[in-house]
Amino acid sequence: MEIISKEGLAGLSLRKVAKKAGVSHAAPYAHFADKQALIAAISTEGYHRLYDQLMAAVAINKGDPQRILVEAGWSYVQFALNDPQRFKVMFSGILEQEKDYPEFREMALKSFELLVTLVKGCQEAGLLAPDPADMVAVRLWSVVHGFILLLLEGQISHTLLDRMSIRDLVIFMLNEITKKNKDGLDIPSRTLNGLIID
Repeated sequence: MEIISKEGLAGLSLRKVAKKAGVSHAAPYAHFADKQALIAAISTEGYHRLYDQLMAAVAINKGDPQRILVEAGWSYVQFALNDPQRFKVMFSGILEQEKDYPEFREMALKSFELLVTLVKGCQEAGLLAPDPADMVAVRLWSVVHGFILLLLEGQISHTLLDRMSIRDLVIFMLNEITKKNKDGLDIPSRTLNGLIID
């Protein structure tokens, strides 16, 4: 990950990985056929970690869909902020033949299916509109993922970040989505702010 941090994905090569690890140039090929296989492995490991973090948020808040929504969203943001280079690799779109990496596809799908399940729980509780759950999941994911990208690129105004914590901004965004459900339910931000777990 250090190579990616310094040189970006374009600078990643098995030769550089070998040099960084202090092994022969041929050694990485015992584990990875090529750069694409290495990227798939980095991404797959990322999805495993992300899924585990999301499941932990669900388990801690079982039975409370509102809190699960907040904590899952916050876990996603924390995952990205704690490992930004891996996060960028996972969602870079640089993996050319995803079908060649079944574990990667399985974990990516498993993570999305978890989000769909969370959405269904929120829909049953009247927190989200009763639209197709996969479409609502994409809406939620788009909002939080877009926010993360803005954060990682330093595109969110410091005047805003001076007034609100990153967590409070996540809660605000999720609140805006839940306020627009067809039942007209309004969840005040101050209620969600009470859910902070530090």
